[in-house]
This record gives sequence, structure tokens and C-alpha cells, in this order.
Amino acid sequence: MNVFNNLRDTLDGILGKMKGEGNLPEDISFKAVAIEPPRDKSHGDVAINAALVLAKAAGVNPRQLAEIIAAKFKALEIVDSVDIAGPGFINLKLIPAFWQARVPDILKSGKAYGASKAGGGAAVNVEYVSANPTGPMHVGHVRGAVFGDALANLLEMVGHKVTKEYYTNDAGVQIDALARSVHLRYREALGEEIFNIPDGLYPGEYLIPLGKKLAKKYGDKFKDAGEGDWLKIFKKASIAAMMDLIRGDLAALGIRHDVFFSEQSLLDSDLVAKTIGTLKKKGLIYEGILDPPKGKKPEGWEPREQTLFRATDFGDDVDRPLVKFDGSYTYFATDIAYHYDKIQRGFMDQIVILGADHGGYGKRIQAVVIALSDGKARLDAKFCQLVKLYRGGAPIKMSKRSGQFVTLREVVDEVGAGVLRFIMLTRKNEAPLDFDFEKVKEQSRENPVFYVQYAHARSHSVFKKAGEIMPTLATGLDQLQNADFSRLVDPAEINLVRTLAAWPRTVEAAAEAHEPHRIAFYLYDLASEFHALWNKGNDDPDLRFVIEGDEALTLARLALVRALALVIAEGLEVLGVEPLKEMH
Repeated sequence: MNVFNNLRDTLDGILGKMKGEGNLPEDISFKAVAIEPPRDKSHGDVAINAALVLAKAAGVNPRQLAEIIAAKFKALEIVDSVDIAGPGFINLKLIPAFWQARVPDILKSGKAYGASKAGGGAAVNVEYVSANPTGPMHVGHVRGAVFGDALANLLEMVGHKVTKEYYTNDAGVQIDALARSVHLRYREALGEEIFNIPDGLYPGEYLIPLGKKLAKKYGDKFKDAGEGDWLKIFKKASIAAMMDLIRGDLAALGIRHDVFFSEQSLLDSDLVAKTIGTLKKKGLIYEGILDPPKGKKPEGWEPREQTLFRATDFGDDVDRPLVKFDGSYTYFATDIAYHYDKIQRGFMDQIVILGADHGGYGKRIQAVVIALSDGKARLDAKFCQLVKLYRGGAPIKMSKRSGQFVTLREVVDEVGAGVLRFIMLTRKNEAPLDFDFEKVKEQSRENPVFYVQYAHARSHSVFKKAGEIMPTLATGLDQLQNADFSRLVDPAEINLVRTLAAWPRTVEAAAEAHEPHRIAFYLYDLASEFHALWNKGNDDPDLRFVIEGDEALTLARLALVRALALVIAEGLEVLGVEPLKEMH
């Protein structure tokens, strides 16, 4: 049950009646009306802006309109009090029985609580990670990987049909460099001493096993052979090995993609040419000369005619070249063919997760998706800022294994996948994030993942304690659902229920905004409410969850704790984190 959706239905009914009464014009729109929790909890349970946004169209003073709406809410049985604040905000306080009734609703819904059909089964393609297959994943990939995976989980929860996709950049100069690097390791495996890895090649030790494997397979066949004899073979072997490595790294983080799409497959087919031809038919391709980049002209720059896409017609800053001076396609040309392929596969809703260094790329991809679909498809480009690694406040140096970076596996091995995933979502994706190995392992309120997991573990300890103190008390789901919830009267108990009741709304809002960090924030707030209630029980024995000799009150409180555990587990599942029943 989404409390706020239900209250919105009630509000729409009230506003509809006001049309019939002549208090609102028949053609007025309620689109801008919002009903949500107030920012300050002391203002009540529900805040309504209807009077403020409808007053002008209604031709009345906002305060006057608020009085009419408020009077209709006062007549409702579930409303305890109504307050009009400022120029016309309406704040409602609901009766305790309304909140008490939410606990059995949550228990009856079970794992479906918070899920919805808001997505209507619409297909959405979420492309994330898409790292070049030139080595193991490093910590720079982690944030986008976690963000994309959690967002995909979130969209599935609200009823979208999600495809998790990885775009493999298996073409271009970086793949040639990879193959040459592997050839060096192949020669090394045959006994040749390789003292220095040339600039432009990959020095990481992770290529040594592949070099040995190829040496075993081919012997010295390609040791002294020309590059033309072995480059294609070594490229194929290198890409396969690196993708196996990447899949393993992703699996260690709990991530599995549905589709791995090859860039090389676009070049091997005629889809790039077909896509450019489609844009030509729409009159969106022309031969022209671009102005030099703003600021200082690059050395050697000269005006040359190029094949350009009219990206500025669709909101981009400049038109974009599709063909290089040597006649080969630009990276952007293959990229538009890739997104056209997505459209042809039926993905009118596309999301791509990019690194901070791709800041200017979002507009051009959005432009081409609009152009190719005649405005029917949309693409949301989300950017993840950098992650800086620290240990006890000191920056961490590079990895010996990679030769250049700290690998994802190194971080997962030290702190665990769950901790890493949760921490990556404790900041909005566009904000920089500092990851300190010592701080994320602290057992304190300042460590959000510990604080949330501790709340879940505590909820299980409550049932263990109940079994010790009241061994004959039946605490199955039937008994908990039918508890006497009128016994939940303490303000801390009601506050906890309010927060639990906000879960479905939080899920829908986070999914609509494509912001999975909202789930991590919500879980921290929920854990705070639970810990506060726990601490009150430590100070006042009458507020403990298990009251020996009072089975009715104990069952009601155990039901509340079970509802809390259910919601925390669901929230952690969205983030891809396993909920813990015990803390060690």
C-alpha cells in the first residue's frame, strides 16, 4: 500500500467535488498538485500544496482556497488535525490508528511491499560499466557499476522490463595495443627477457597468464613472426581473456549483465552505414567545416570539410563529425549505430551510465536518439564522479598487480562486496566520493552500512530474545498479523511506522528520478528510527520489545520489528547487499 498514492486519490476526489461546487473551474489541471511528507516532521504527517498551485487559476486567494480544502479533510475519519501554514500550505496529522494499521499491511504484503506496477511493463535498457576490455576492472569502474546495477534493480521493482547491457569496446587502437602487450608476455613465456614495457602498451602482471597460455598453445610459432601473422589471433584471444576477467570481477561485486554487445560487430556489419543513411534521409547529415575548439587552436588544426550530424538541431552544443579524415568512422558514428540498434530492439527508454570524463558526451547521444526515433525514444545519461581511495586519511597508491591502478578485486577482497556497494550509493552519483578503507570498516553510526546492517541484525536478535523470555509465545506470521496494534502508542513507535509507510513512495520516487542513492538514504533514516526506539527501551523497561507477562503488547511490537526487518532486507536487496542476521 502506497499511503501517499491513496491520499492523493482522496485529494483528487475532494478537488473533483470542488469543481462541481463551483469552487474550482472545470478545466483546471491538478498536475502540479503534490501530496508528500513535510520536510519538518513537527508540521505533521502530510503536506499539500494544492491551494498554492490552484489559486491563480481559480481566481481566489490561496489562503481562502486552503480553508475550503482543509474543511473537507477535517471531515475525514483518518484525519486528526489540519493546519494551514504560511500562504496556503495544508498540513495534515493523521490519527494513530491509521499508522497502526500499516503494520499488518506490510506483513501481509511481504516481499511485495514497496513493489509497484508504475513502470507498466515498459522495456528499459540500462547500459553500464562498458569498460574497455584491456584489463581487470579498477576502482574507477566500481561506482558506475554499482549505480547502474542498483538502478536496474529499482526499475524492475516498479514494474519495468529491464535489460542490463554492457557495451564491449573491442575495436580500435586500444585493442591493438592490448594484443601487442600480450605478444610481449607470450615471448616472455618462451624465455625472452622483457626488461621494459614500451610506452603505450599495458604493463600489468595480469597479462602474464595469458602469455603463458598462448605459448603453450602455439609454441614459438609467432615469436619472430611479423605482426600481420599474429595480430588478429592475439586480439581475439586477448579480448576473450579480458572479458572473462571482467565478468569475474563483476560477479565478485554481484553484477551480471543480460547482454554483452560488441562494438566490432557493428563494424563487421553494415549498420553504421545504414544508420548514417537513415539520418541522411531525414536531412540531418551534411558536409561542412566546424569551427576550431573554443580557446587555443590545437597544433596543426586547419579547416577541413567533414561529414557532420546536425546535433545542434536537437540540443547539442555543436554538430558532430561521423567520418575521420582517413575515411574511417569516428567513435561517435559507431556509437549512434549502437543506440539505433537499441531502438530497433524496442528500447524507447534508454539509460547509459558514464564516467565523469564523458561529461560532454551525454548531449550528443541524447540528440541522436531523438533524431533516429523521431522523438519517440528518450535517453537519460547519468554521470558518476570519481572515487578517491584512502586508508586512515592517506591517499592509496597504485596496485602492483595492475601496474597502474587499484583493482576492483583488491577492494572487494578487503571490505566485501556488500560494504563496497552500499558505500558507493551514499552520495548522489554526480558528487565526488571518498572511500576510506578504515572508516568503512568502523562499527559506528558514522559508518552508514554498519548502522543499517546493525539495525537488521538487531531485529533478528529481538526474536531470539523473545524465544528465550517467552518460549511458549507463538510468533508466526499469522499471530503477528493479527496482533493488537492499538497497543503501539509511543511516539517513537508511531514515528517508526511512519517511516516504514514511506517505503513504497520512496521506491517509486527514486525509480522515477533514476536516483538509487535515495534508497541508501532512506535505509539510514529507517535504521536511525529503530535504534532510537531500541535506546528508549534501554532507558525505560516498559518500552522494550519483549514485555514478559504481556503477550498482546509483545506481539504488536514483534510485528513492528518484523516489518522493519522486511523493509530493510528489501532495501538492501535493491542495492545488491545481503542483509546480515548477526554482526561479527
